[in-house]
Amino acid sequence: MLDLNDFYLFVQVVDRGGFTAASRTLRTPKSTLSHRMQQLEAGLGVRLLNRTSRKFGMTDAGEEFYRHAVGMLREAETAEAAIRGRLAEPSGTIRCTGGVATMQFAMSDIIADFLVQYPKVNVVVHAVDRTVDIVGENFDVAVRAHTDPLPDSNLVQRTLAPAPWFLFAGADYLKEHGEPEKPQDLAGHPSLFMMRIGVDPVWRLRHARQAKNVAVVPLMPRLLSDDMVGLQQAAIRGLGIVALPGYICRPAVKSGALRRVLPNWIAGDSTITALIPYRQGLLPSVRAFLDHLAAEFPKTVLM
Repeated sequence: MLDLNDFYLFVQVVDRGGFTAASRTLRTPKSTLSHRMQQLEAGLGVRLLNRTSRKFGMTDAGEEFYRHAVGMLREAETAEAAIRGRLAEPSGTIRCTGGVATMQFAMSDIIADFLVQYPKVNVVVHAVDRTVDIVGENFDVAVRAHTDPLPDSNLVQRTLAPAPWFLFAGADYLKEHGEPEKPQDLAGHPSLFMMRIGVDPVWRLRHARQAKNVAVVPLMPRLLSDDMVGLQQAAIRGLGIVALPGYICRPAVKSGALRRVLPNWIAGDSTITALIPYRQGLLPSVRAFLDHLAAEFPKTVLM
């Protein structure tokens, strides 16, 4: 492949009207420029410049090559300016992935607020309940909700917020069946359980202010499901008590459709973490997005 630097040197020699003037402008020896042009012509297999002691000019092939070389250099300048602009101000497209429930209940407003704040940035969101290969599938950021530590990898992790689980039930259900006052009372109520691999249907409750005060509640769920949205809807319909991350049920609690059960008890601990492929050379748009997530997620998960 041709050395693209020779395209630039060729245009400079032509624009300056010869090797002598180009040598002064570029502060490059005339002999070096002449040698580079000879190498360029040899690579192309055609003469581009007419060199005589009296006259300097281009051949027909040289004129055609000059037009293309000038266009290429302009495109290179445009590309450089675009990247430098991105480094100066957040712009361009961010590709982000996360779980369906996390995107729906925690990130929709966060992303919308980010787009308002950074009008030159676009965001592509891919909501999917599987572990995405963010390097192989070309994502800038992955947001993951997890109860166990994430597996070791080369990905860079940034903790966004704790996301505790709480107990919830439909407001009408509690009016009809009464509200549990202590963990032992849960045995008299039907349960709805979030199904996960290797997790038995048991609630392990921890007192919010007394960490050593723990209650274990075995369950015989009326509904076992790995669909958080479906479990929440079942609770709203009065089918039983459910443990879910607080941010999932926050809108329903705000509307009055759901209420916290045993509000002094935590039904589980989880964390929201952002993953990025690398730390160095992070574009301003991605860095601003991560900072925005870190600032807004704690507000979103609070009950």
